[in-house]
Amino acid sequence: MELDNSPICAPLLEDAIDHYPLTVAPDTPIVSIIALMSQLRVSSCSLPSSNLSSDFNPMQEARSSCVLVMGDRELIGIFTERDLVRLTAAGKNLESLTVAEVMAHPVITLPQADFSDVFAALFLFRRYRIRHLPLVDDRGNVVGVVSPESIRSCLRPANLLKLRRVAEVMETRVIQASLTASVLSLAQLMARHRVSCVIIVEEVAEGGYLPVGIVTERDLVQFQFLGLDLSKIKAETVMSTPLFLLSPEDTLWTAYQQMQRRHVQRLVVSWNWGRQIGLVTQTRLLRVFDPVEMYGVIETLQRTLHQLETEQTERAQNIKIRPDRPIREHPAEFLEEIEHEG
Repeated sequence: MELDNSPICAPLLEDAIDHYPLTVAPDTPIVSIIALMSQLRVSSCSLPSSNLSSDFNPMQEARSSCVLVMGDRELIGIFTERDLVRLTAAGKNLESLTVAEVMAHPVITLPQADFSDVFAALFLFRRYRIRHLPLVDDRGNVVGVVSPESIRSCLRPANLLKLRRVAEVMETRVIQASLTASVLSLAQLMARHRVSCVIIVEEVAEGGYLPVGIVTERDLVQFQFLGLDLSKIKAETVMSTPLFLLSPEDTLWTAYQQMQRRHVQRLVVSWNWGRQIGLVTQTRLLRVFDPVEMYGVIETLQRTLHQLETEQTERAQNIKIRPDRPIREHPAEFLEEIEHEG
């Protein structure tokens, strides 16, 4: 496997911050928020407290996966794609709701001064099971939002990703549905299992199933914006297809590149001739940068090296080593010489 010689690099923190989050008033109707979240945006009005450099380039060709609810310039709530899925699954009449009635509050935030590396954000994502983290200044003013998507989008090429396999981080408990399932039932599955997507599968010979499409939270935002009757629309008519399928043996670098190239937040993993499937999300991809995870990898490597060194010592004690042949420093090199002689 060919690796580049660049060192492992962390994301540039400034690039991981969306300084242009969508902000709304508490009395904003949910239908208006759906319209905002469904549209591509070059930029939105920056927050009054934002202090941007003149060369900052706002997020291009992006849809917002959340809106911040502001009351008197104070952050009082947040509404995300997952909240919309929950409302859809519950059959709520969205026409009559305002965001203040359904927003999540209080909001988990992170002081900008504490955002010295991405690990602080990754820790909060996992601890509170959230995907959007507003940053606030020392006066409590919102200066931007950090998400797994924004961190993933600014990751620098890293050898660490090339050394890890998809199988190490993929989710194998994947929620599936048939081609004929209604989109409303898909929303209910997402809400019940607290997942961001459903894999659409097609039955094949011998009782197996093959992944053929995917429906995500973001798709549901679009369907609501278009005013579709989700109880009558079948998955096969709206799913994203064909799928780009990863193998468990692919590197995380491959997964990262495909997410970047295809502008997606998740990829389906398939093996055993397509009959077994998994899922890699950007959140799981970022776990390789978790300090605890990285410590575990280093600890495993150290144990392996110690075991090799122990085996080298034991074998050296049981064989006669010629004085004209130096003992190799690397255990693998030493064992290889012995095996060639045997």
